[in-house]
Amino acid sequence: MAESQTSPRDRAGTQRRIVDAGERLLLRDGFPGLNVQTLAAEARCDRKLVYRYFNGADGVVEKLAARALAELLRTLDAVPRGEGRTQREFARESLSAWLSALRASPLSLRLMAWALVEPTPLNRRIETERATLLQAWMRERRPRLKTAPDGDVMAVNAVLVGAVQHLALAGASLDSVGGVTLDEAGWARTTAALDSLLVVFPD
Repeated sequence: MAESQTSPRDRAGTQRRIVDAGERLLLRDGFPGLNVQTLAAEARCDRKLVYRYFNGADGVVEKLAARALAELLRTLDAVPRGEGRTQREFARESLSAWLSALRASPLSLRLMAWALVEPTPLNRRIETERATLLQAWMRERRPRLKTAPDGDVMAVNAVLVGAVQHLALAGASLDSVGGVTLDEAGWARTTAALDSLLVVFPD
């Protein structure tokens, strides 16, 4: 399917079709099914166009990562600013918002799962960009708080963020985690348990 005489609108439309195809493939078939051949077939275009517009499948993955980051940011920015004025309140609000944002973005979860299985340079970069987005969002909303005098707060935060992300990943593919069924009641239980863990932060 040659596009030597395509207009800018045709080019933009084809690029969008290819990226949309990549999202469908990733969500439907997982990352092993995402390659130039499957992208072209799903988008109904010539394989040469995947190379021409994206330099191969990795370029499409980069566009998908940008789309996923935009989804996360939209969800996070829609969260009302909390009333939290203590370390514990701020941690509770931020971690709850992050869990909700991840659960609302299947594309982000699929990219996260991919990075765990195949930590390629591209996947590592995508993970870094996601972590940077969260850090920037938290920094922008963080009230002036007194840092806890004892303990490694950064490490504690890393453990809690890791737990939240694992819960979100588990919720996307499993019925339960650690014996807790991930239905509406189960998610309420995990939220309450998360709050009980935040006693490490000062009030």
